[in-house]
Amino acid sequence: MPTKADWCAIIDQHLPPREQIVARNRAITAAYADWYLRQPWLFRWAGLAAFASAQVGIGIALADRLRAPQQIIANGASQLQPSTAILDLLGDLVGRGVTLALFAPTLLHTAATDQLLADLLVIKQANDAIFQDTGWAHLAYIHGGLAELERCATDADHAILTSFRLLDEGARLLCEPATFTQGWELVSQAAMTLLGHEQMTILPPYMEQLSDLGRLIASLGTWMDFTGGGPVSGPSFSTFFGLPTVLSGARSIATTTDRWMWIERDLLPAWSAHSAAYRPSGPLDRRLRMLAAGG
Repeated sequence: MPTKADWCAIIDQHLPPREQIVARNRAITAAYADWYLRQPWLFRWAGLAAFASAQVGIGIALADRLRAPQQIIANGASQLQPSTAILDLLGDLVGRGVTLALFAPTLLHTAATDQLLADLLVIKQANDAIFQDTGWAHLAYIHGGLAELERCATDADHAILTSFRLLDEGARLLCEPATFTQGWELVSQAAMTLLGHEQMTILPPYMEQLSDLGRLIASLGTWMDFTGGGPVSGPSFSTFFGLPTVLSGARSIATTTDRWMWIERDLLPAWSAHSAAYRPSGPLDRRLRMLAAGG
């Protein structure tokens, strides 16, 4: 019978190598989106994780662009001019109301570029760590149910087990009209438990490694586009706290209390409204199918 290590190996076999940072992120995003689309009323955390991973992917694409000139120079090629694609990607990353003029001088400074690259690679490592922590559990539950997950889990998986037990009980109650509301609440509690575990346990060691520039970039790159309407249509850390507050560093997505306040008061209400209104072929469905296809 498969162990947790076996489930992890199965997951890893279907991902590009870690050094292929853009392709690997897209595969992780696609897996989250696919799990949500299997049962949208159940795997709500995975749906939100797909959008978060897709947003991280913008930073990872920037990191890949930043690495490319260094690799070419290291191989003896001639010096390259700064790529306008880097600036375009940064424009996507910062999202609302921030002009590239604020960041172009910084990007064109070699030392700052090296630091930004290091920060973006830390964000990539955090993306991998969350998927490694949760991916095997989703796969085991989908193919073997709660019993398989409980059989494979270790002492370190207490929060994940708690989440999936709530999820499993919620799924059972959703099947009966008389207990549907209770089941919906349990599924929501399961998503919140898993989200809290990732935000409070998995992410902090990575967020602590970010420089001031990395904290700013991460804070500005948080907008969520759930329906394809563009950055102005979704929740954003910088909009919630105000752009001047974020630019000054008074509030940062890298600070756990700031991050959780935004998640609890802005991101989750928006996601809950979108997921409750989910319907096949609707805007959310189309957006997630695009992500599941690697787009």
